[in-house]
Amino acid sequence: MRLEFTKMHGLGNDFLMLDLVTQRVRLDEALIRRLSDRHFGVGFDQLLVVEPPHQPDVDFRYRIFNADGSEVSQCGNGARCFARFVRDRRLTRKDTLRVETASGIITLQIDSQGWVTVDMGPPRLEPSAIPFVADNAALDYRIEVDGELYQIAAVSMGNPHAVLRVDDVDSAPVATLGPRLESHPRFPERVNVGFMQVINRQEIKLRVYERGTGETLACGTGACAAAVAAMRWGLVDRDIKVHLPGGPLRIRWSHDNASVLMTGPTARVFDGTLRVNDVNDD
Repeated sequence: MRLEFTKMHGLGNDFLMLDLVTQRVRLDEALIRRLSDRHFGVGFDQLLVVEPPHQPDVDFRYRIFNADGSEVSQCGNGARCFARFVRDRRLTRKDTLRVETASGIITLQIDSQGWVTVDMGPPRLEPSAIPFVADNAALDYRIEVDGELYQIAAVSMGNPHAVLRVDDVDSAPVATLGPRLESHPRFPERVNVGFMQVINRQEIKLRVYERGTGETLACGTGACAAAVAAMRWGLVDRDIKVHLPGGPLRIRWSHDNASVLMTGPTARVFDGTLRVNDVNDD
């Protein structure tokens, strides 16, 4: 059976988009890993799936799979691409969408220039909600890796993040420390690791090692988590620009009980067709 797809990216964080409202396919880890291979498949950081909603007051269900086939709860760059994709596929004409994710309902707003603002909801800071092993919630935590102690913030934006402040993000040990923290036993569901450099009160630079994927050019939830950490530490204002390797995002968090708002661009790379053998025609 032939399956239509779209390749998109948000600041270089790239996705294979599947419409499973009008199409049907049986997804499993082996198929996802095969499609994610950049030499023998399409290649992507995450697979994003549009499904009919399970709840009556939302427009779509949004599912996210890492390149290794694992399913995760949230992806900020993906959410922006999701909004543009459902409009391009003419699955909706709305400018404001309510979308069901594994971590809750999010709201997507598309402006006249095609940029998308995502209401990511309030950050989750209680250790049990991240999840993170700690006795009590705190502004920062000490965590040991190979006998060395690191200071981190632990934040969930629908998925878990550890944020470290570094002096120079370009020389940060993303490739070595990233995977060690990703699988640290204090994060029972693994963690995305952000290496953050504060430039001034309106700007930070960030690199992110994403669980199940490795370092990506941009991570929307990582940008939100880093901004929240920097704001709680008193290092930046409440409306900042986050510079990622793929480009900048605007992150706003007006007060501690507010939702985090993320604004940024999307890009459609190409449309294609896959021939998939294990399609569910039941």
